[in-house]
Amino acid sequence: MGRPSVAVERRRQIIDAALRSMAIHGFAGTTLDRIAEVAGMARGHVRHFAGNRDELLTEAAKSFYFDGTDGRSLFPENETLAAALDYLFGGFVGPDEENVIALGFVEAARVIPTIAVVVLSAYTGTQAALTELIAAQHPDSSREAAEQVAYGVLTIALGNVFLSDIEASTVRTQAGRAAAERLIASLVERP
Repeated sequence: MGRPSVAVERRRQIIDAALRSMAIHGFAGTTLDRIAEVAGMARGHVRHFAGNRDELLTEAAKSFYFDGTDGRSLFPENETLAAALDYLFGGFVGPDEENVIALGFVEAARVIPTIAVVVLSAYTGTQAALTELIAAQHPDSSREAAEQVAYGVLTIALGNVFLSDIEASTVRTQAGRAAAERLIASLVERP
C-alpha cells in the first residue's frame, strides 16, 4: 500500500503561509521565496504544490474571503441583519492582520485579474447578502431601495475600516454603525 498523498495538506500550508506573508510584507513583498520561507519549504515545493505566484495568491484570496462562509459573501450562511452589522462594525474593523491582507488583495486586484474577480465577488456578494437581510426586515420596501441601502451600509463599513487602519476610533465606528442603522431604518413600511 502506497503512502497517502500530502498534496492537499501541503497546499493548505502554502496558502496559510501566503496569507501570513501578505500580513507581514504586503502584496508587493509577498514573493514565492518569502512564502516558501514562512511555510518552511523550498521554493520548488511551493511551485510544485501551488503553482506560480498569481495562481497561489488567487487561491489564497479565495481562502481568505470565503473560508467559513457561504462562498458568496463575507458572512456565514443564515446570518441575521443584526449579526451582519455586528461583524461589519465589530470583527471587520481594526488595524489588524486581516485588514493588511484585505488591502493587499485590493492592491493585487489592480494587476491580477483573477484576484480582481475574487475581491469583487466577495464585496458584491456581501452587498447582495445585505440586500436580502434588509429586504427580509423591510418586506414592504422596494428591491431597489433595499439594494441602495445595502450599498450605503457596506460603503459606510468599508470607509470605517479604511479610516481605522489609519487611526482606530471606537467613536467613529459607533457613529458609522449608527449611520448604517439610520439608513436601514429609513426604509419605513409604506401605508
